[in-house]
Amino acid sequence: MAQIGLAVHGGAGTIPAQTLRPEVADALHEGLRAALAAGLLVLKAGGPALDAVCAAVMVLEDDSQFNSAHGAVFTAAGRMEMDAALMEGHGRRAGAVAGICGPRNPILAARAVMEASGNVLLIGQAAEEFARAEGLVFMDEAYFSTPSRRAALALELARRASGAPDTRSDADRHGTVGAVARDQAGHLAAGTSTGGLTAKRPGRVGDTPVFGAGTFAEDASCAVSATGTGEVFIRFTAASEIAARVKYAGQSLEQAAFEVIAELASEGGDGGLIAIGAHGPAVMPFNCAGMYRGCIGADGSLLTAIHNEPFRVRKP
Repeated sequence: MAQIGLAVHGGAGTIPAQTLRPEVADALHEGLRAALAAGLLVLKAGGPALDAVCAAVMVLEDDSQFNSAHGAVFTAAGRMEMDAALMEGHGRRAGAVAGICGPRNPILAARAVMEASGNVLLIGQAAEEFARAEGLVFMDEAYFSTPSRRAALALELARRASGAPDTRSDADRHGTVGAVARDQAGHLAAGTSTGGLTAKRPGRVGDTPVFGAGTFAEDASCAVSATGTGEVFIRFTAASEIAARVKYAGQSLEQAAFEVIAELASEGGDGGLIAIGAHGPAVMPFNCAGMYRGCIGADGSLLTAIHNEPFRVRKP
């Protein structure tokens, strides 16, 4: 029986440490812990990694603090276009959606694509119609919108109109949520969900639903969920690059993940990722100011962090 493992992230777009109010930090840590607790419940009961990933990501999608589903950012046209992906390491089943707005939990739309469509990726209105036909819960557009995301869009559009330089923090630019897991059978899974970039071009799709870039899972190597500058993660196939280094170059997961993240930084790719392999703890490298992240400790503790700091520990 394999030792279970789980990690989550709420995006590499973090509020700067110097301006992060204590009560906001507490709420973010609590959101990460809630996601970990949901996934851990599945794994402790002997459930599959795929179910644990879905459970964890759904908690983050429902939490307006993070950029996915409820609380997703707006495009430059004032709409929301969400992407999500899910992959399991055993057999490499995969499903993804892009440019959708409607399903309460886009990760479940990705799962429906994986399990019921015969395809890997569906986009836009057709993906929404498929999800509705599969019986997924839909919400009005107002459910996903939050005042802070509206304000961020207005500020960015005003900046562009004025020609002022882009001085936004990572938190105002982007963000994503994701989870990776290893179950008692030793199988891996990864899931990622995002609203994309604030004021992104309508129709823009980032790395989240691109398998091998922002999401990947293979039992023989690792499961990865990434967050950051999606175009760079796509161009350098970040997730599959880590898997290849583990599988073919004999690198440890930690070495491969940290080296790839460092190399992406040199190409203008800021962000981070979470990854887990067949053995050992999860790794969570990032090359920016911070990444909302968490994992379960060897004793079942819930470990969470935001910036380059010691983990907060919640005992089981």
